[in-house]
Amino acid sequence: MKHVIHKADTRGHANNGWLDSYHTFSFANYYHPERMRFGVLRVLNDDRVAPGKGFDKHPHDNMEIISIPLHGELEHKDSMGNVAVIREGDIQVMSAGSGIRHSENNKNDSFDVSFLQIWIIPNQHRVAPRYDQLSFRELEEENQLIQILSPSVEDQGVWIYQDAWFYWGSFNQTSTINYRIHKEGNGVYLFVIKGSVIVHHETLNDRDGMGIWDIENLTLAYTPNTEVLLMEVPMR
Repeated sequence: MKHVIHKADTRGHANNGWLDSYHTFSFANYYHPERMRFGVLRVLNDDRVAPGKGFDKHPHDNMEIISIPLHGELEHKDSMGNVAVIREGDIQVMSAGSGIRHSENNKNDSFDVSFLQIWIIPNQHRVAPRYDQLSFRELEEENQLIQILSPSVEDQGVWIYQDAWFYWGSFNQTSTINYRIHKEGNGVYLFVIKGSVIVHHETLNDRDGMGIWDIENLTLAYTPNTEVLLMEVPMR
């Protein structure tokens, strides 16, 4: 087993007033040569947007872009004509493909919205852009990992153009979970939303991240009041 740990207080940080963002990997003005990506996981931003503010319409291409609100409501508009609001407990995905423009704005004028912005390098380029979202709260089982993303439209959760699987876990009691890798050569990046997780004798706390590869399965020990996002991705 090989691993890398990214403690919360070692992440890149940018605050321009309306946007307060922490970067696990190199992004915008934050550059760290040893933190360019984890396999095909290119961006993991922990963003907080001020009331009534947001990202004006901007372009993307050839990237799988995933947003997961942690608090508040985020309004999405794009060049395909989609207008949607995503909330805590939702997951949104865009396959930017041959090109798309979109905006994201805090729907509320009274409080911040916080969300995870995740970019995955796709295994197909120049595809027709697409958009999808769902609420995974209806799928949620306490003290279990639930699948919220996969490579297949027929699987539970949203899907993307990559051999990746995402799982969300909410734990209200001490729990031990064994996770088995779906595809040989994939690794796992674990991000702790809140609480504490022990992975192979390493303790991760709020907003810590850990990448693990060259494994077939993984044992995770959770403490009460813990939420995590587990991302299995190809390591190419």
